[in-house]
Amino acid sequence: MSDADNQDALAAEWAAALGEQKESESGADDGKKSEDQESLAAEWAAAMAGEEQASAKKSKEQSFLSSKAKDASFKDLTEEAKAPRVDSDRRDLDFILDIPLDVSAELGRTSLLINELLQLGQGSVVELAKMAGEPLEVYVNGKLVARGEAVVINEKFGVRLTDIISPIERIKQLG
Repeated sequence: MSDADNQDALAAEWAAALGEQKESESGADDGKKSEDQESLAAEWAAAMAGEEQASAKKSKEQSFLSSKAKDASFKDLTEEAKAPRVDSDRRDLDFILDIPLDVSAELGRTSLLINELLQLGQGSVVELAKMAGEPLEVYVNGKLVARGEAVVINEKFGVRLTDIISPIERIKQLG
């Protein structure tokens, strides 16, 4: 049985039930009640018919759309993935070689109160939380990547790298 047949059967049951109720009632007020019930039954029948039309329209749209649908087909990339890539790897690497990064070396850190900061002047000494001889830390874009020692080359400071942080250690620092 389709939805339309079910709805027709339901509408017929309602009409029969309303008819039975109409026969059991009598009197002047009963006439008015039966008219109200008949109009209610007519409204129900109209609503059911509208719903049936909407359902039929939706069903037609679905069948139309399903007839227009196509199966997806994808290109097999297995052979391309297995082929050695020599030139394209270098091109991909060249693409990122010109990206600027911020590199900083940290001698040590400390915390100051605002009052202590305001009292600093020329010749003041700020004590850092690092011992003399401990390695400097080298940060790239704020992430620790290496440790080293301070050196002076041609009257400029530099850092000689003594320890590169492994990728596993860098991942642990993120967590």
